[in-house]
Amino acid sequence: MTVIAHLSDIHIDGTPRSVTRTRAVMAYLETLDFDFGAVVVTGDIADHALASEYLLVRELLDTRHPLLVCPGNHDRRDVFREVLLGAPPVAGRPDAPVNQVLRGDGFVLALGDSSVPGKDEGFLEEETLDWLEGVLDETPDGVPVLVGFHHPPAALGMPFVDGIRQFGERRLAALAERRPAIAAFLCGHAHTAAATVFAGRPLIVAPGVISTGKLPWEPYAHPADHVYRDEMAPSLAFHVLDDEGRITTHFRSVPVWEPATG
Repeated sequence: MTVIAHLSDIHIDGTPRSVTRTRAVMAYLETLDFDFGAVVVTGDIADHALASEYLLVRELLDTRHPLLVCPGNHDRRDVFREVLLGAPPVAGRPDAPVNQVLRGDGFVLALGDSSVPGKDEGFLEEETLDWLEGVLDETPDGVPVLVGFHHPPAALGMPFVDGIRQFGERRLAALAERRPAIAAFLCGHAHTAAATVFAGRPLIVAPGVISTGKLPWEPYAHPADHVYRDEMAPSLAFHVLDDEGRITTHFRSVPVWEPATG
C-alpha cells in the first residue's frame, strides 16, 4: 500500500495567517508515524510570486517525505523554478513550463504545469503533453501513474472556479484514452475537496489550505464572497494506492492553534 499526502493552494504571502495554516498541516504530517510515498502540493504556492515568499515556502514545506510541487495561477514560472526549486533558468525561455516527475516505489507521480503566464485559467502546453507521453513511455507495464496539475480539466459545478479551470482538455483526454497506466488525476485550484471523473479516471481535487471555496448553495455576503477564510480549518487529502493500482482518497481537516499571547 502506498499513501500520498496531497495539499494545495497554500498562498504563502508572508502574513501570519498563511504561515500558521500551512505550518499546522505540515506539522500534522510530520507527527504521523508513517512513511508517505510522497507529499504533493498542487499549485498556488506563493500568493504574489515573490522570491521572499518562495524562500519562506522552502522552510514551511521542509519534510522527511519525498516532495513534489507544481505552479498555479498565482505563481511565476521563472521565480518558482529558480528560488523554490533551486533549478537553473531555462536559457532564453524564462516562461518554460515547470514539469516534474517522481518515480516512487511502485508508482509514478507526474506533475505538469497547467499555469498560463499572466492568466488565471489553465492550459497544458504541447510541450507538457509531450513530456507526459515521455514519462508514460518510460514507465514499466503495471506501474500506476498519477498525473497532477493545478487546474481541474473538468467543470465542478462552481461557476467562479469553472470559469478559470483548465481548458483545451480534450487533448489530455485523448492522451489518457491510449494510456491505461494513468490511475487518476490530481489537482487543486478550487479550494474545496471534490471528486469526479475525467477521461474515465478519477479526478480528485485537494481542499485548500489557505481557505475553503464556497459552493453555489452556501451563503454569499456579496458576489465576490467566494471563500470561507477562518470559518473552516485547513485540510488535505490522502490518496491510497493498492496493489491493483486502485485509488482511494480520504480527507482530513487540521486544527489551527494560534500562539498564546500575554
